[in-house]
Amino acid sequence: MDMALSMGVALGMMGFIAVALAVVLAWGGKRFEVETDPRIADVEAALPGVNCGACGFAGCAGYADAIVNGGAALTLCAPGGAKSARAVAAVMGVAVNAAEPKYAVLACQGNDVALRFRYDGVPDCRAAAIAGIGGGAKECRYGCLGYGTCAKSCPFGAITMTADRMPVVDETKCTGCGRCAQTCPRSLFAVGPESRVIHVKCKNCDKGAVVNKMCIHGCFACGKCVRECPFDAIHVVNNLAVIDYDKCKLCGKCVLVCPRNVIVNLRARRQERKREREAAQTPASGGHA
Repeated sequence: MDMALSMGVALGMMGFIAVALAVVLAWGGKRFEVETDPRIADVEAALPGVNCGACGFAGCAGYADAIVNGGAALTLCAPGGAKSARAVAAVMGVAVNAAEPKYAVLACQGNDVALRFRYDGVPDCRAAAIAGIGGGAKECRYGCLGYGTCAKSCPFGAITMTADRMPVVDETKCTGCGRCAQTCPRSLFAVGPESRVIHVKCKNCDKGAVVNKMCIHGCFACGKCVRECPFDAIHVVNNLAVIDYDKCKLCGKCVLVCPRNVIVNLRARRQERKREREAAQTPASGGHA
């Protein structure tokens, strides 16, 4: 009987302590609760949820918090583009000018570079780059390795691989998120604004005689582009033509004199797509009988 009474008292005390602790925790939670601005959730919902980090913050949630609490710019979301920027602006109750679209450009055209050896390892560019003491299987140690890691990493399906294992960027799908640039072990992708239409499609820094033996599409530092540019905007640096976009006026003269078509002009293609995009965004005018 005494044992049963003791157990009852013990259980009762335990129940009392549990209830007391629950009350204290509930009070403490309410007392020290950190209020969250409801706009953070609304801003995050207006973003595409890709969590690519291209905005410079830790995913969409981090960017949403930075917008509401840190005054971050509303146009940093490359995947969401103008649509997300307008939606975020509506949540914040401000006006916003749409950011210029950005696209990824591949700096390689070497689809027929000879192999140094046969690579039978993991079909991933990062793994293949380590093979052969860091040089990869191809003769060119600067060019595309061709295993499509960039295509696999793209969350928008904007990169496809050709039959000769070269990546092709579909700018109608590309959002400029930069995931491909982060993934490529050769740093062959550069993300830039739509208006930046002149690009050097090579990264090979070997001497011209070496380049000539391995790739018919490579820059061999002839210097014609340097001599032709009226704005001193392109120079041969470490055996490779490099454009200074702070000086470049996008005149395209360097494109015309490049004997290997290493320097390309994307103006016509992008202008056409821009017109199509603007036409699609313009509501059709309806007539009345």
